[in-house]
Amino acid sequence: MRAITVKSLETKTHPETKRLFWFVFVATRGGMNRIRIISRLRNVPSNTHRLAKELGLDYKAVQHHLKNLEQNNLVTKVGNNYGATYFPSVLFEDGETLFDEIIVKLKK
Repeated sequence: MRAITVKSLETKTHPETKRLFWFVFVATRGGMNRIRIISRLRNVPSNTHRLAKELGLDYKAVQHHLKNLEQNNLVTKVGNNYGATYFPSVLFEDGETLFDEIIVKLKK
């Protein structure tokens, strides 16, 4: 299996965006769970409870990953507290092809 690095990403996008996506989805231990969460949100915006239930993950783990994704401007939260709904952000939507490339490279 070939290692995936920032330099191996071919999608034409801003270098900082490449680094951000690579760090959030590849370079950290929780990257695979973040990929699962954001992939789900691409299709169906959801709240933390629904994501935890549908992905079979601990509620606190999903909460942690959503907080991380929100801090990195990859998801947007609408509402407050328990019922808050998360959506992919504009930054994520602009870098969707980069995200798709990362997924393809991780599957190889």
